[in-house]
Amino acid sequence: MKVIIDEDKCCGAGQCVLLAPEVFDQREDDGIVILLDETPGAGQHAAVREAAAVCPGAAIGLAE
Repeated sequence: MKVIIDEDKCCGAGQCVLLAPEVFDQREDDGIVILLDETPGAGQHAAVREAAAVCPGAAIGLAE
């Protein structure tokens, strides 16, 4: 799995950070997502898929 972020779509809701804090973080100044791990391990896949599904800005893309 490869995680792709579109910062222009990110609205800073932070759901991704709550679901997968090992993979996502947020910038302090504006809350825009920071990708910590572009290729998370298999143990993170379910959380990353859920984060992508609930992202209100559809800013998280996944390549399998």
